[in-house]
Amino acid sequence: MSYAALPGLPIVDAMTPAVLVLAGPVTRDEVAGLCDDVRALLKASGTRVLVCDVGGLGPPGLGAVDLLARLQLAARRAGGRIRLRDPDPALHALLDLVGLRFEMEGQPEQREPALGVEEAVEPGDPAV
Repeated sequence: MSYAALPGLPIVDAMTPAVLVLAGPVTRDEVAGLCDDVRALLKASGTRVLVCDVGGLGPPGLGAVDLLARLQLAARRAGGRIRLRDPDPALHALLDLVGLRFEMEGQPEQREPALGVEEAVEPGDPAV
C-alpha cells in the first residue's frame, strides 16, 4: 500500500503542559481548592504533566512540603504528575531531606552532564 507524500511539514500536535502558579504563602484552607485546580487542569489540558511554578511560594518550610505532597497526590490520582518550575534551592534540599522526589523543570537528565561542563584532564593522567 502506498500513498503520495503531502507537500510541507507533517502536522504535529504538541501537547504543552498546563501551568499552576503558586504565589505567596498558601494557607491550609487553600490546599483543597488547589488540589481541585490540579485535577481540573490535568483534565482540561489532556496532558499527564502539570507544571507548578513555585518561584513565588515564599520561604520554604514544612507547609510548602505538605502542599506539594498533596498536589502530587492529587495529580497521581488524576493519572498525572507535577513538575516544579523555579524552585528555591532550599526548597529543593528540604524536599530531598523528607524523601519527596519531584521532577524539576530545566534539570538535566540523570547521569547526563549539564551543558557547558567539561571534565578537566591533568597532564599526568593516564589514558582511559
